[in-house]
Amino acid sequence: MYTVLVCDDEKDIVSALKIYLSSDGYNVLCAYNGEEALEIMEQHTVHLVLMDIMMPKTDGLTALSLIRQKYNTPVIFTTAKSEDSDIILGLNLGADDYITKPFNPVELLARVRSQLRRYMTLGAAAKPEENVFTSGGVTVNDNDKSVSVDGEPVGLTPKEYEILKLLIRHPGKVFSPADIYRAVWEDEPFGSDSTVAVHIRHLREKIEIDPNAPRYIKVVWGHGYQFAVQKGAQSQ
Repeated sequence: MYTVLVCDDEKDIVSALKIYLSSDGYNVLCAYNGEEALEIMEQHTVHLVLMDIMMPKTDGLTALSLIRQKYNTPVIFTTAKSEDSDIILGLNLGADDYITKPFNPVELLARVRSQLRRYMTLGAAAKPEENVFTSGGVTVNDNDKSVSVDGEPVGLTPKEYEILKLLIRHPGKVFSPADIYRAVWEDEPFGSDSTVAVHIRHLREKIEIDPNAPRYIKVVWGHGYQFAVQKGAQSQ
């Protein structure tokens, strides 16, 4: 019996999906935000994820980027939003399919069967490559110390590389300049703010389309920097 994880902050939708999937012979696990979904995947073998995009705590796009660091489990987004930007971003992050609400249960089950068939035939035995971190269009391969953006190689200095690796390994987490300095320079961060800021600026110039309106490396004013997944208009 295949296990499907349903993740949506609307409990009525989760209940309805559980009924549809259970009637088709699937074991169903339920979560109500991305954080709960990740916890369930740590504790259970999940063969497919149905996930909403807009959720509290950890949204679907952020959860997907974290899932793809560990699992190749198929993910189908169920979203009330039909904007191309959300759909395209989700697919670029590694989603396997999407279906917009309100959805036809027959179509939903057909998509679930299709993805499970492909996964069990081609992908179930595959494992994500270790020490490779991908979020959005940025990939950091710590095996050969390479970086690519939208498939194009990018040359970084050793310190820039270590800063990017630190941030991309913890998407959404805010690191103060002192945190970054301790981790990358392995020294006490006396007067480290300007040093880190200069390296962040140079890093942005290499991986961002517009360094002045960054998509990936964001400032959280008064706190530090984070690697963030953008869902709409970009802001610093």
